[in-house]
Amino acid sequence: MDTSVDLAAARERLPVIRFAGASEETLARQLDETFTDIGFCYFADIGVDAALVEGVFAASRRFHAQPRAAKDAVAMNRFHRGYMAPRTSLIETSTVARVTRPNDSESFMLMHEVAPDDPRYGRPLDGPNPWPDLPAAEFREPVEAYERAMHAFCLRLLPAMALALGLPRDWFAPYFRQPTTFLRLLHYPPQASDAPEDAFGSAPHTDYGFITILCQDERGGLEVRRRDGTWLAAPPLPGTWVVNVADMLSRWTNGRWQSTPHRVKNLSGGDRYSCPYFFDMSMDSTVEVLPTCRDTGNPPKFPPVRYGDYLIERLDRNYAYRKQAAS
Repeated sequence: MDTSVDLAAARERLPVIRFAGASEETLARQLDETFTDIGFCYFADIGVDAALVEGVFAASRRFHAQPRAAKDAVAMNRFHRGYMAPRTSLIETSTVARVTRPNDSESFMLMHEVAPDDPRYGRPLDGPNPWPDLPAAEFREPVEAYERAMHAFCLRLLPAMALALGLPRDWFAPYFRQPTTFLRLLHYPPQASDAPEDAFGSAPHTDYGFITILCQDERGGLEVRRRDGTWLAAPPLPGTWVVNVADMLSRWTNGRWQSTPHRVKNLSGGDRYSCPYFFDMSMDSTVEVLPTCRDTGNPPKFPPVRYGDYLIERLDRNYAYRKQAAS
């Protein structure tokens, strides 16, 4: 069986990497081919039950169907958790485009839970998640179940990623003993067909951290920028997740793996829902170009950076609630 990734097809559609039955060595080769070429792909057969996916989408729809006052009751707290109202994020840090309009979307943000007795408690982005006034069985339980499944999968993914970069299979493990995680329940209202060209559900951007694993509904609207600057649609495929390299992983690889720009326009005529899961290293991790991705002919293109500093700088510039708190 041919297990190579069809990169020629990736010019017209993103490649699909299937996990069931694949060895770590096969996955490593496929990940390196895909992340070097375009930085985006679909993952299939990752071992996450379809019922968990259905549950988190049902929870998201229940949350967003509430009156605005109920959602505002769990507005974003200082730890970057809670409800983010429409048009309150403007991606000023985008290196892809000059963004002048806020995103036409709303979301509920869940992050890694940090309890009061945890030594990290109270640091920037280390605190509790607020929960809406919905029955636990209808919201908190399915959301947390999906988050646990994605967390477990990402940990299983790390050895293949290390092997792909010529590293020992457990090389990434110390950076993810206390990972920084985000599960974002996004709702995009339909955009008018005659909306301005620079109106987006999510303006062109790259993600900040390590890797993003996106589950999307049937509406579509996600697009990925090719190397030549043109945009490739990433429509929903049943049973798959759209996956992309983010900024910190690209820096670790000295740009060998791309942090690819992407955007969302919801022109479907209906409401669009998606559930991106952002799996990032601990806030204290220092990201320095990997020894396997640099040599005398290819010196480091990026200086070392503490991930938490990089992340907070971008959040402070891109989200209205953080600007207001600082003023």
